[in-house]
Amino acid sequence: MSAWCSGLCGACPCVCAGFWHLIDLHFENLCSPAYCSVFKIGLLGPWNCDPFFSKAFPHVAARLAVGRISKDPSLDLGHRLDYVVLQEECETSRALVRFINFGKLSSAFIGPLNPGFCEVATLLGENWNKAIFSWMCINYKLDSTIHHPTFARTLPSPTRVLFTIMKYFNWAHVGIIASNEDIWMDTANKLASALRNQGLPVGIVTSMRKGEKVENPKWINNTVCHPCVSVVLLCMHSVLIGGEEQATLLTKALEMGLADGRYVFVPYDTLLYSLPYQNNSFNIFDNDSKLQEAYDAVLTVTLESGERTFYESFREAKERGEITMDLEDTQVSPLFGTIYDAIYFMAMAIDSARRKGVRISGANIAEHTKNFSFPGFSHRVETDNCGKGLSNYVILDTDGRGNQLFPTHLLDMSSDSVKALGRAIHFPSGAPPKPDSSCWFDPDVLCTGGKKDKKTGSNGIGSMHSILNSQLFRGPNKIILTLDDLVFINPELHKKVSPSTHESNLVGPSKTGLLYGIRIPMKVWEVISFTMPHLPLRIRKFPIYLRHENVNLFLGFFSDCGIFAVVTEYCSRGSLEDLLRNEDMKLDWMFKSSLMMDLIKGIRYLHHRDFAHGRLKSRNCVVDGRFVLKITDYGYNELLEAQKCPCIQPPPEELLWTAPELLRDPDMLRKGTFKGDIYSFAIILQEVVVRGPPYCMSELSAEGSRGT
Repeated sequence: MSAWCSGLCGACPCVCAGFWHLIDLHFENLCSPAYCSVFKIGLLGPWNCDPFFSKAFPHVAARLAVGRISKDPSLDLGHRLDYVVLQEECETSRALVRFINFGKLSSAFIGPLNPGFCEVATLLGENWNKAIFSWMCINYKLDSTIHHPTFARTLPSPTRVLFTIMKYFNWAHVGIIASNEDIWMDTANKLASALRNQGLPVGIVTSMRKGEKVENPKWINNTVCHPCVSVVLLCMHSVLIGGEEQATLLTKALEMGLADGRYVFVPYDTLLYSLPYQNNSFNIFDNDSKLQEAYDAVLTVTLESGERTFYESFREAKERGEITMDLEDTQVSPLFGTIYDAIYFMAMAIDSARRKGVRISGANIAEHTKNFSFPGFSHRVETDNCGKGLSNYVILDTDGRGNQLFPTHLLDMSSDSVKALGRAIHFPSGAPPKPDSSCWFDPDVLCTGGKKDKKTGSNGIGSMHSILNSQLFRGPNKIILTLDDLVFINPELHKKVSPSTHESNLVGPSKTGLLYGIRIPMKVWEVISFTMPHLPLRIRKFPIYLRHENVNLFLGFFSDCGIFAVVTEYCSRGSLEDLLRNEDMKLDWMFKSSLMMDLIKGIRYLHHRDFAHGRLKSRNCVVDGRFVLKITDYGYNELLEAQKCPCIQPPPEELLWTAPELLRDPDMLRKGTFKGDIYSFAIILQEVVVRGPPYCMSELSAEGSRGT
């Protein structure tokens, strides 16, 4: 911005805003139909790798969608819509390399279909400023609009759908089996990660290996026979659309006595389309009695059909002459409808952005996927005010004898609830699998082995302490770390720690090390007697309980050689204070507002988890390599109390962020309050706005600023 405009903004913000609005309109006009006449959607998928994907006939679905969009009088895209079918490589690594070359071939992308490179694809999309719309990208990290502003889902998240069902039936323990193609193995791994992020215990993820004898299927033994598993998710093509691997798996499970009702098998791919189930027979069961019997242990979840099924909608399009290719409806995969809906979904987003008067860009298209509704190929497509899909799902079940599937439950995605439809599920044994504890679905409860963290009676308390202490010291998730777990980047610190190291102050300087190959910082604490039982339960639960992108990840406690330290995630940009004091770092208003929004989200998350920080200041707000702000040092007041640390009066400059009422009450100062955190936030906000230390405009010393 020029000096003239800078002065103009300071004198009259409204005039400056109008100036930049005119600039935006100028650039938007440059992309009017007369200049940028074509908006081309790249339809990305492994269409040639798998006959089941090629049977979706993506070019036919795209042509139908684009043709109808061009005739829709309610849409004003400002461009002529076109499409190009892009072939995704079969192997994940090669698919990513090829995707990089697609950057100039389209204006936006629908895909990828392989979750293995979704995150990288969305980062590239952000760099290109091109929207990435997908129904297969289940990576939970993509839900962050801050990190992935050009990404949007065209269907409700499959993880959200599965979690809703499992919560309804209280089935928490999961096993996952995938076929051996890259796309399905990556799907299984990302699905497991997403479910674990929801707090569910995913026992094992395995795949059906090529060349393995069917008589000795280790993938069944390893998954279904895993202790406590009640739900087995099948990441492969459904047997209902001809998936032979799923037929083999289910038949073998029946022969091994595993389809007797102890487990529920749930196909994953039917979540991605509307399977025709109304008045439809699946002839695959007619000639295979074993498969028919085995499928009684399966619950099929699919998109609810509207007034017409997929087959009926396809036949209607043919009769109208909109589909000229010589195809019968049964020759086409229902994924055809998902492709059609995704293209229409993007057109609706473009129309919404254009009506709001914003420039058509990747981020703006993804941002305007909220609050719209349109008739999809065979069901209505809707989104809420956050852009989340509201399409409903149904649970389908057999009667154990015939070749039809019947809806038993409806998933209302507007309320994330399940409603019984009056027809009971036919379980092979007459009863559902044994339910797990509901604590697995409560984000405010630490659930271990199906037991809550609060027990009555001395035996319950003792056993719970035993379980927690076991988790503290052993296993991959242990939080009590020793020198054997860390490698210090400064070699003389490793195995050569002086006993006097911790005699400086309460929270000593950070030291940097490696944990499992990941760089981590350590803050050294002075403690009189560090004992595990004195750790508050809430602090023991940090690794599970507190996970948010704006809260610095707690990794554990270091306790060895008389040293006690807190180990957290390493943030390469240092603290917010460091960033503000770095004169070489340019901080515009967009950057500053982004940092403050991160801080607000972090505070809100902690407060909603009933955590008052109590020590909030710019130096314990850290910034990672992507300039995302994270709050650290939370829970330290509780730790001080638990470890009986001496109460040392901080120097005046440490109290500049502290609310006056806390300064007058030492006990309250030690505990912290929610209102005190808001006061601290206001001081940090002042630091960011003026880019100076607290009270820098008052020309008072720290003692004078705090009235000490």
